[in-house]
Amino acid sequence: MKNSRIFLSPPHMTGNEQHYIEEAFKSNWIAPVGPNIDAFEKEIAEYVGAKGAVAVSSGTAAIHLALSLLNVKRGDRVFCSSLTFVATANPIVYQGAEPVFIDSEPESWNMSPIALEKALSEAYRKLQLPKAVILVHLYGQSAKIDQIQALCDLYKVPLIEDAAESLGSLYKGQHTGTFGEFGIYSFNGNKIITTSGGGMLVSDNLKALERAKFLAAQARDKALHYQHSTTGFNYRMSNILAGVGRAQLEVIDQRVEARRRLYERYKRKLTMLEGIQFMPELQDTTTNRWLTVFTLDSEHSNVLPEQLIMKMSSQNIEARPVWKPLHLQPLFRDCQYFSHRPHEDISKKLFLTGICLPSGSNLTDLEQNRVIACVQDVFEKSVNKEGII
Repeated sequence: MKNSRIFLSPPHMTGNEQHYIEEAFKSNWIAPVGPNIDAFEKEIAEYVGAKGAVAVSSGTAAIHLALSLLNVKRGDRVFCSSLTFVATANPIVYQGAEPVFIDSEPESWNMSPIALEKALSEAYRKLQLPKAVILVHLYGQSAKIDQIQALCDLYKVPLIEDAAESLGSLYKGQHTGTFGEFGIYSFNGNKIITTSGGGMLVSDNLKALERAKFLAAQARDKALHYQHSTTGFNYRMSNILAGVGRAQLEVIDQRVEARRRLYERYKRKLTMLEGIQFMPELQDTTTNRWLTVFTLDSEHSNVLPEQLIMKMSSQNIEARPVWKPLHLQPLFRDCQYFSHRPHEDISKKLFLTGICLPSGSNLTDLEQNRVIACVQDVFEKSVNKEGII
């Protein structure tokens, strides 16, 4: 339909999900345990190259478990990327710990090694080193892992990779989420593959993953009766949803290819518009391009991000601003923040200038043409209004 809704990143079903769902129903594995879960964990671990994986109810749950496994507790500090969704930092608060936010850097839009080094150096001098660093791979783009991992190793601080948005992305040929002590993925409905709602914790530490399974299943002790010596969580994934994930994982490479094609076409059609700069891709990396994102330079363009987003909304097209940095959120107004450089807040600048375009792997050429035409129309009218042409 001409004016049908174009969503930012809708689910994209393969058709094979029903096979695994029916299998679960026939075998009566309608529970947070079963063969689909076991297989999905094994298949994800094999795909990303990790030694093991634990399927859970959300990416947030996976982060929470990682922090629990690292014994993060009240009074501790955890360093965290600022330019991300709030779910990255909420588990820090669940543990009673204090988040400290780290700015982005221009080349990847992810955690700045310069800001992280400054934060770790100061924390070392004050004898306040964090219990963990949570690194986000924003919109599918890998951060500068080598530099960040080297800093974490130098100060002996465990690294947790929030790869919720970057399943299928590579850094020097290795999957994001497999460099740190723990990695997490999200299978929310808008992610590159989905289980409707769900997540995965991955690690090479199999003993820690066994502990994660124990904690995620209400931490029930081995006893005939129901006995609990530790606080646990209700975090295990449903066997039915794991079946959905198995079908989705079968086509992950095609989904990455489709989103990368969308990005290339957006860039080819829109990059000539004055003031537009697309999210970069680091050398020796392959991003899954979960979302195609660009910034608007106000010095070279009369178009404001809000103006463009509202125009697309009026055309029944969903577009979004870049994540509002966590250090700017009212929830975290009292938390410490380390900027990329003095008087240079990169994450704030990206938030004020960034726009996320519809990027679903099932977006048709006609739908993408509608998005492109809408962006072009706003720019053309802006130029005419200013009398430039």
